[in-house]
Amino acid sequence: MSSAQVLVVGGGMSGLAAAWELSQRLPGAHIRVLDASDRPGGKLRLASIAGQRIDVGAESMLARRPEAVGLVEEIGAADLLTHPATTAANVWSRGRLHPLPKGTLMGVPGEPEAARGLLTDEEVDRAAHEEPWAGGLLEDDVAVGDYVGARLGGAVVDRLVEPLLGGVYAGHARRLSLEACVPGLFEVARLGGSLTAAARAASAAGAANPAPVFAGVVGGMGRFAELLVDALRARGVEVCSGVIARELHRRPAGGWTVVTGPRPAPESVDADAVVLAVPATPTSRLLGEHAPEAAEELAGIEYASMAIVTLAVAREGLGELPGSGFLVPPVDGRGIKASTFSSAKWPWVDQLSDEAFFLRASVGRAHEQADLQRPDQELVRLAVREVSEALGRPLPPVLDAQVQRWGGGLPQYAVGHRARVARVRASVADLPGLEVAGAAYDGVGIPACIASGRTAAEAVATHLTGAREEG
Repeated sequence: MSSAQVLVVGGGMSGLAAAWELSQRLPGAHIRVLDASDRPGGKLRLASIAGQRIDVGAESMLARRPEAVGLVEEIGAADLLTHPATTAANVWSRGRLHPLPKGTLMGVPGEPEAARGLLTDEEVDRAAHEEPWAGGLLEDDVAVGDYVGARLGGAVVDRLVEPLLGGVYAGHARRLSLEACVPGLFEVARLGGSLTAAARAASAAGAANPAPVFAGVVGGMGRFAELLVDALRARGVEVCSGVIARELHRRPAGGWTVVTGPRPAPESVDADAVVLAVPATPTSRLLGEHAPEAAEELAGIEYASMAIVTLAVAREGLGELPGSGFLVPPVDGRGIKASTFSSAKWPWVDQLSDEAFFLRASVGRAHEQADLQRPDQELVRLAVREVSEALGRPLPPVLDAQVQRWGGGLPQYAVGHRARVARVRASVADLPGLEVAGAAYDGVGIPACIASGRTAAEAVATHLTGAREEG
C-alpha cells in the first residue's frame, strides 16, 4: 500500500485516531490530516494561565472504556496516565451544596432516600414509589426526561438527571434520547424493569470493579493530543492546520478529490480514500451531492455552544473545598452549569503552583445562548460570583483568568438519534472509499471519539486492501 493516498478531514481526536489506525494498517501509505483549526486536537486544548499550561477543554476521560487509555499507552505515554485525587461531586441546588447521592445511574438514584435534602420529602417519596410507563414496555426511543419523570417524578429529572446530562452534552433531559444517551436505562425500559433497581445494580457492578472510573494525563489532556500529533508525524503522517475542506468530488477513475483553501485560489487534493471526521454540519455540506440522504440527516443534528472559564485564585484564604466540584441544575436559574476544583481534583495541577489554585466553571446549554453573548470579562465575573455563592464565602483574589469558547461544541442526541445514525451509515455505505467519524454518531466522550475514528480507518484500510487485491 506504499502508493495509497488517504485524507483525513478533521484534526480532532476522531481524526487523529483515524490517522493513527491508518498508519498501522497501511504502512508506507501517504496519510494526510486536514484540520481547519489553528492547531489539531479538537476539544483537547491547553492554555497558559498564571504562567502554567492547563486544560481549557476536556480535562478527563473515561478509564473503564479501553480506547483512550489504550491509545495513550500505544504512543508511549503510559507513564503520564493519572487519576483524580477525588471524584466526590456535589449538586448546587435550592441554595446550598448537596453531595451527589452515591449509586446513581446518570442521575437515577438507586436509593431515593440518599437524595433527601436535594429532594424534598414529598419528592423522595414519589421517587421511591416507581410508577410503570403508561405505554407498557418501551418499544421506541423517548426523551430521557420524559421517561424518568413519568416513572420517578419530575424532581428526579430536574435536580439529578438534568445536571448530569448537562455536564456531558450541555443539553436538556427532556430533549435528549434515552436510547442514545443512557442505553443501559433504555434496555431496562424495553424490558419493563425498575429504574432504581438498575441504578443499584450498576452501582454494585462499579463497586466490584477496582479500576478507576476516570483518568487524565499529567500535563493535561491537551498534552495527550500534542503527543499523539508528534507520534503521527514520527510515522510520516502529514498533519496540517488551518486547512478548510470546502468541496468533495468523486474521481472518474475511483477515489476522491477534496478542494481546500479560499477562493479564488483553491487547492485540489486527490486521495484513494477519505475519512470525514468533522462535525455534522460540514460533513453534510461535503456529502450533499454524493449522499443526499445522509446529508439531510446530518443537517438535522443540532449542536450546543458553551464556554469554560478558568480561574487562578490565591491559595491564601481559600479554605477547604468540598470534593472535586459541583453541578448546577438548570431549574435553579444560575448562569454556570458546573464548576471543577482542578487543583483539588488533579494532583499534577495541584503541584503547579504554591500561590495559585486553579478552578473552572462552564457556561452554556443548548438553546440557552444569552449568557454566551456576554464578553469574556463578564463571564469571569459571573463565574467568580456564582462559585463564591455556592461555597458560601468570597473566592480569594483572582490572579489570572481565561475564557475558552466552544461554539457548536457538543452534538445533541435528540430522540431517534440512533436510527438517524443508522440511516446516515446506510447512505454513506454506497460511497466506496469514504467513511465518517466523530462525536456526532456514537458518543461524545474521548474514548467514543477514538473508537469512531479507528473504526472508520479500519473500514478504509479494508476497502483499499480489497481494491488492491482485485486490481
